[in-house]
Amino acid sequence: MSISAAAVKELRQKTSAGMLDCKKALTESEGDFDKAIEWLRKKGLSKAAKKAGRTAAEGLVTSYIHAGGKIGVLLEVNSETDFVARNEEFQNFVRDIAMHIAAAAPACVREEELPAEDIEKEKSILKAKALEEGKKEEFLDKILDGQIKKWVAEQCLMNQKYVKNPDMTVETFLQEKIAKIGENLVIRRFVRWELGEGIEKKKENFAEEVAAQLNK
Repeated sequence: MSISAAAVKELRQKTSAGMLDCKKALTESEGDFDKAIEWLRKKGLSKAAKKAGRTAAEGLVTSYIHAGGKIGVLLEVNSETDFVARNEEFQNFVRDIAMHIAAAAPACVREEELPAEDIEKEKSILKAKALEEGKKEEFLDKILDGQIKKWVAEQCLMNQKYVKNPDMTVETFLQEKIAKIGENLVIRRFVRWELGEGIEKKKENFAEEVAAQLNK
């Protein structure tokens, strides 16, 4: 089928892919934009996979403060060269990841970093809850398997749905950026602080406080 220049231009604006890639994606997808975007993503992932083994020791450490100083993130993302580290595209990517961490509160970068004891603790909580709800014990393994996979995905940064585009995960977003920038990029580590986190706060009951004042 014939693909118009306007359609190619629109797809390029949406994806930042090259003109020829956009035209091929639309041709392969018979003009369907959603399928064309998916085709470009798969192509990007393929390009990124070839770069995954390269050493990335340069990059950027950035900080992000959110919610009027109530949430702070310190993040390290590596690139292969200092040239890319100084690139605006890369710096915007790092900031976007820091903002995502502030919003989504992951516990770690990758699944293998999640402590085994944390997973077992969550399993025991989910099992107790399932039994409390009357679930039959012979079905628990199947039920818990799905629930724990969902919980792990919520805890690990790379598995989380990217807050700016929930149609992709952070892993997919990273792979697309690798394909676009042309270097291996690695989200290495982060710390996230939330004001008052870990401090047991006294819960005030306004009604009881007023009643106590009136009874004095």
